[in-house]
Amino acid sequence: MRRLVALSLVMLSTTAFADTFRFTAIPDEDEARLVERFDKVADYLSEKTGLDVEYVPVKSYAAAVSAFRNDQVQLAWFGGLTGVQARQIVPGSKAIAQGKEDADFKTYFIANTDTGLKADQSELSDAVKGKTFTFGAKTSTSGRLMPDYYLRERFDEAPEKVFSRVGYSGDHTRTMALVESGAFDIGALNYTVWDAAVADGRVDTDKVHVIWSTPAYPDYQWTIRGDVDDHYGADTTQHVQKALLDMTDPDLLASFPREGFIPASNEDYAPIEKVGQELGLLR
Repeated sequence: MRRLVALSLVMLSTTAFADTFRFTAIPDEDEARLVERFDKVADYLSEKTGLDVEYVPVKSYAAAVSAFRNDQVQLAWFGGLTGVQARQIVPGSKAIAQGKEDADFKTYFIANTDTGLKADQSELSDAVKGKTFTFGAKTSTSGRLMPDYYLRERFDEAPEKVFSRVGYSGDHTRTMALVESGAFDIGALNYTVWDAAVADGRVDTDKVHVIWSTPAYPDYQWTIRGDVDDHYGADTTQHVQKALLDMTDPDLLASFPREGFIPASNEDYAPIEKVGQELGLLR
């Protein structure tokens, strides 16, 4: 198994990374699942690009952005918001690929069935008021940014005014577990995490169900630093992008899970930048 390097967010010398091309990913699920899937991606990218590629796990969304800023990683699988943050911090960085699903992503609002909240509502009912609610990570696009935006749009006030208690679980898997257990009445999470958990039997749908789905928005993407061609050879960006777009192995794609990858650009994430600025999460 490929050796994994854990980042401690101690300032590391970029010269130590000169010969190895490293990437990370926002920790939107439990670490074991992330390591399993991205170790395979590292092997794939090494084979397709000829680079020595290594996956660097991180402990938080902020740590993923910091690693990218400090050139501890040169490529990252970001959410919509973290991708915009990273590209603002590292000028010249580019979004180069997104999942086919990411152009039209969505968030599910889920509820513990003991709340009596109805499944598959056309819009969130007033019955959610006064319940307890958990987002995912504070800088998650699907777990915080967009559900926060749509809550404000629906109720014309901040979530803290709508619910009796608001929390942050840290990741989508944790959100699902907290709502299923009844620790929170309602939660917001990435729809692909929910769908995969249902398909795998990792969530009890007698205890928790989807009550509403947001409209579509752009989300996850691969972002690469603008200086990689200088450090790793001409056309490195092009070769990495091609490898991602050519990924067809069902096992690799199922681990995201995505049907495949399509080209992306910074401009695709203008809606995320706009909402992030409105909510004070972006400059």
